[in-house]
Order: sequence, then structure tokens, then C-alpha cells
Amino acid sequence: MRRHEGKVVLCAGSATGMGAMTARRLAREGAKVVVADVNEAGAAKLIESVKADGGEGLALRFDITEEDSVRDTVARVVSEYGQLDLMHVNATDRERNLEDKDVVSTDLAVFDRMHKVSLRGHLLCSRFAIPEMLKAGGGSIVYTSSGASKGSAPMRMSYYIAKAGLNGLMRHVADRWGKEGIRANCVCPGVILTDAIMINMSQAERDAMLKTTPSPRHGSEEDVASLVSFLLSDEEAGWINGQAVNLNGGSLMAV
Repeated sequence: MRRHEGKVVLCAGSATGMGAMTARRLAREGAKVVVADVNEAGAAKLIESVKADGGEGLALRFDITEEDSVRDTVARVVSEYGQLDLMHVNATDRERNLEDKDVVSTDLAVFDRMHKVSLRGHLLCSRFAIPEMLKAGGGSIVYTSSGASKGSAPMRMSYYIAKAGLNGLMRHVADRWGKEGIRANCVCPGVILTDAIMINMSQAERDAMLKTTPSPRHGSEEDVASLVSFLLSDEEAGWINGQAVNLNGGSLMAV
């Protein structure tokens, strides 16, 4: 399927994991893929594999927390390919997870960092991408949120709050620019078996979580890539706008 033939997509924070799998999927479906990440080596390696698979792409180093870096990245995309049609934003700061506890004990620097990456950074990507999409006649944005955005837990309060805020950002973009041909949606994954999950969660922990899910398996990076690709497609998902779409095997059946 070549559903994104001729489109230019910015994959922000996508050098590894779910973002990398999605970038590969979009390239296979015809998009020119720009992978921008603070992990420059990882982005370059990913684009090498995209090109080896017959795709077209560009690797850029960018820091989603720095306004100038985000602005320059979007400008480089347009300079290289003449337009920007699609964007997938998939950035978070996993290194702070163990420090992210509850409202009373979490250092505010951890809270601020989580929001700088997972919320403010997504706002910056939107701020600079939307004007370019308008020049191209419209576009589509998908943000990687989380099932956490619709629930709560005794720990990781900064992450939960940031992801809930991201859903709000998405709805704002969808409402403000929907009439002008820009759609925005979120994917809200449950447990996805990324490398990070496989390293940091034991088999016993994964088995225990699976027991609470009405599905015979956990999610995969391919599941995320499939949903993002679908939501980015105007032909197939052109009337889906402003939605935070669950992807969790039924573990959370909520709007």
C-alpha cells in the first residue's frame, strides 16, 4: 500500500522504538521521511535502513525542548522537500521516570523537564509545522500520547499530567485549524513491547499485566505504526479529527 505517496512527513523524536517503526512504515507507504531526534546517530542509522529498503529520507539532530532547534528543523524539511504534509511527534524523557513519583515528593525539576519534553516540545513542533501545512493546503498531525492520559496512578504523576495535557493540545489544534484542512489526533498506547519495556519490566510483571487485559498478547511497535499511518491518511481517516484513540487490547475501555 502506498497511502502516503508524495507526502513529506516529519517524525519528531523517532530515532528508536515506536517512532522508528512508524517512520519505516510511512517510508514503505511512499512518504519522504525526515527523522529528527536528539539521538543523531540513531536517526542516521534509521534513515540508512529506510534508504536500503528503497525509501527516501533525511536524518536531522534536533532538541524538542529548544525553540530555535524546532524552528530550524521545520525550515530544513521545507528547504529540502518544498513542503510539509504530515507530522508524528513521539518524544518523551524516559531517564526521569524513576524520579517521577507523587505530588509531595517529586522534585519540581523533574516535573518541569517532563512537561518541557512531553508537552511544551509538542506545542513547539505544532507551532512551526502548522503554518507550513497551511501553505501546502492542509495536513495531518498525530501525537503519541498514552493510556496514562486517561487514568491515574500513585506514581509518575508528571508523566500522567503531561500526557493528559497533550490530549488537550491535540484537541485545540483540531478545533482551531480543522476548517483549514489540518487534522490532529493522538494515539494512546497501553503496554507496547518496546526494547525499553523488555529491559525494564520482568517477564513476571508483563504476565501479570496481561492477565488484566482482554487480549491474548501485549501490543507491538507495529500496532502503533499501523494506527499512526492510518490516522495520518486523509483518504482513509479524513473524518477523524480531535480524537485520543486507545490502543491497548481492551485494557482501558474509555473515551
